[in-house]
Amino acid sequence: MTDFTAQLDDRLRAHRVSFDRIPVVDIATLLDGTDKSSVARDINWALTNVGFMYVKNHGVAPHLIGDTFAQAKAFFALPEADKMALHVSTSGTTLRGYIEPFGENTDPTKTKDLKEVFDLGPETPGDLTPFFGANLWPDPNQVPGFRETVYAYHEAMRTLSTRMLEGIALSLELDEDFFAPLTTNPICIQRLLHYPPQAGPVDESIIGIGAHTDYGNLTILAQDDVGGLQVMNREGGWVEAPPIPGTFVINIGDLVQRLTNDLYLANLHRVVNTSGRERYSIPFFIDADYDAEFGPLPNCVTSENPARYHAVTCGAHKFGRFRDSYPHLARC
Repeated sequence: MTDFTAQLDDRLRAHRVSFDRIPVVDIATLLDGTDKSSVARDINWALTNVGFMYVKNHGVAPHLIGDTFAQAKAFFALPEADKMALHVSTSGTTLRGYIEPFGENTDPTKTKDLKEVFDLGPETPGDLTPFFGANLWPDPNQVPGFRETVYAYHEAMRTLSTRMLEGIALSLELDEDFFAPLTTNPICIQRLLHYPPQAGPVDESIIGIGAHTDYGNLTILAQDDVGGLQVMNREGGWVEAPPIPGTFVINIGDLVQRLTNDLYLANLHRVVNTSGRERYSIPFFIDADYDAEFGPLPNCVTSENPARYHAVTCGAHKFGRFRDSYPHLARC
């Protein structure tokens, strides 16, 4: 019998605190338009102090979420050879397809990532810009309904993320359509993740995913009931982000922190799966158009808080971060 008891290194221990340390924001009145301002205030508090929030009443059908988790499990159960036939390296800079355990490392100087990944994005065949192109799909005879279900989830996340960006704009006292001209054809990545459990001594050298910030604008994460996500607080301690039924976890990335001149926090997070169970999660990332520029907003720059960043384009920033994690991009 396999022993799934793990002995965590002290540096991997998260404080077990009530989930309200990461606030829960009800976005119903943002989505239906009846009270956007109160939701914007809640978003402002969450992103100023935590960088993360749970959102409830998000409007995404529970059956679509459940079906997408089922498809992820079915895909990762395929034989290794079939998954490797869809390897991300075959997509070049489009960065779509399968990534094997240790094939992508988000904190490569410290940690190897014990996870499997399948990535897809908007279907843009013929587009040779990094992050755009055709998706790689498994054989429908092996995973029936995978393409239809997972892409439907991608489209639902695209819609929800657009509304959340409106809420973030309002939270910064900007016009709610502020992000619209920056996201006419945004870089989007829909990711399926599988984290095997770890047993025995566990330290930072190998964990589910190493400490990192996300690279772009916004992440929407669906978790299963296993747990393992940890978020760093402002004091440098790790806090658990346990699953809450009916919610997504939402956090911002580097570009929004740059945009707000550090008013909003793109927070470090990682995954440590010592549950003894397989963990699955489904993050969706919306960034911006490849050439969209992000620099500090004028209303986030003061004499007490001068501009901390120069402007960067979304695509160059994101591709630079990916080059550090993907071996096949080293020559690009």
